[in-house]
Amino acid sequence: MKYLIYSALILFLFSCGSKAEKEPVKEAEPEAETSTIATLTPAQFQTAGIVLGNVEKKQISSNIKANGKLDVPPQSLISVSAPFGAFIKNTELLQGSFVRKGQIVVSLQHPDLIQLQQDYLENKSQQEYLQAEYKRQEELAKENVNAQKVFQQAKANYQTALARIKGLQEKLKLLNIDMKALDAGNIQSTINLYSPITGYVTAVNTNIGAYVNPSDKLFEIVNTEHLHAELTVFEKDIPKLKLEQRVRFTLANETKQRTASVHLIGRQISDERTVRVHCHLDREDRELLPGMYLTAWIETGNAMVNALPDDAIIQFEDKPCIFIAKSKYQYEMVPIEKGNSELGYTEVILPQGFDIAGTKVVVKGAYFLFAKLRNVEEEE
Repeated sequence: MKYLIYSALILFLFSCGSKAEKEPVKEAEPEAETSTIATLTPAQFQTAGIVLGNVEKKQISSNIKANGKLDVPPQSLISVSAPFGAFIKNTELLQGSFVRKGQIVVSLQHPDLIQLQQDYLENKSQQEYLQAEYKRQEELAKENVNAQKVFQQAKANYQTALARIKGLQEKLKLLNIDMKALDAGNIQSTINLYSPITGYVTAVNTNIGAYVNPSDKLFEIVNTEHLHAELTVFEKDIPKLKLEQRVRFTLANETKQRTASVHLIGRQISDERTVRVHCHLDREDRELLPGMYLTAWIETGNAMVNALPDDAIIQFEDKPCIFIAKSKYQYEMVPIEKGNSELGYTEVILPQGFDIAGTKVVVKGAYFLFAKLRNVEEEE
């Protein structure tokens, strides 16, 4: 009885194991791959306007891309300040006003201005007396009539008066006082400050009636005739820089290109590992203002490179690609690398083993093929 039970149990386990072995194991289905082949019908081929060509050798300038801003040299940016503490009597300047060199920018007044002129006239009148006394004591000293001490004191008084008058004269000249009128006894109650350059007012920091100190900046005037581009170039690109290299740049939110040339290359590397490059504009433009941001391309030289028309290159998932002909109606998308661009052509770095001579590239109609490829993917 026991033998029969054991035999039945063994047969049952064997049969279960056989069934388990016979059941097929389901394999994971491979993920669908993105298609790179665009297939056209004859009608689509006619619509696409496909034009084939070869990778060409073109002379394209190699560029260094840099950011920067427009600036002016120190001598073209002027800050107007009061030479002494005073009140603003009058000014007609507004931000953006155009001023010429020598034009009055502000009038100042203060009682100390009157006192300074008064001190000058008083010392000048004393000068005549002290000069006469000095000459008199000098003659007496020659005849040994007076003591040498008296003569020396008269001489010191006269020379002190001359120094004081000379100092007051220089102070009054700094205040733009008309010295001829003052010597005639005409005291001015106000003084005028004049623009030292021709340019535009970029800052107004005062108003009529305000009290200003010599340390206060009243106005800022800039001469835009000498604008330059101040670029920031990374350390790795410094060996490629040379004087007189051509520079193309565009302002922020503009597509118009302007040109300049490298004039100075900085000799100090900043903490950000960059160097300042000073560029002179080829053409003055009154519409430009200091402080405008720009993007520039410094042309470092020409080289013969593999190139294709810009229309032959499309972007797929942030990767530049081209289409090559497999047959009349089949085209394969191939990833590449882009280099510099110039005059409608772009340098292309092709995959290893690419047959340049024997491969036809789509130079027109690439966007139609790309759209066709994307439509197929969506349908799948």
